[in-house]
Amino acid sequence: MSRVKGGAVTRRRHKKILKMTKGQWGTKHRLFRRANEAMMKSQWYAYRDRRNRKRDLRRLWITRINAAARLSGLSYSRLIHGLKGASIELDRKILADLAVRDPQTFASIVELAKQS
Repeated sequence: MSRVKGGAVTRRRHKKILKMTKGQWGTKHRLFRRANEAMMKSQWYAYRDRRNRKRDLRRLWITRINAAARLSGLSYSRLIHGLKGASIELDRKILADLAVRDPQTFASIVELAKQS
């Protein structure tokens, strides 16, 4: 049985990992083993934080809606309950955007929620 040398394949794999960790500090971008550890950890962080970003944005939207609703004399929970009662189907992202960019429209939506 003949001997198989994987030098070219291994070099390509190593170069790919080192390219991914370019810009990291110290040996994390120089040495393959440390770079591989750093790359795997960074990919895990990226995977986790893609989900956390959705959580964080929803919290931000709720905070903005609550602040704007309280200016109109209504709490966040009462506003959401009123919107459901009035059959207004705006999601939190749109409500937060209206609260920041168009306070008059948001105030009119709050008034509709108060009536129901």
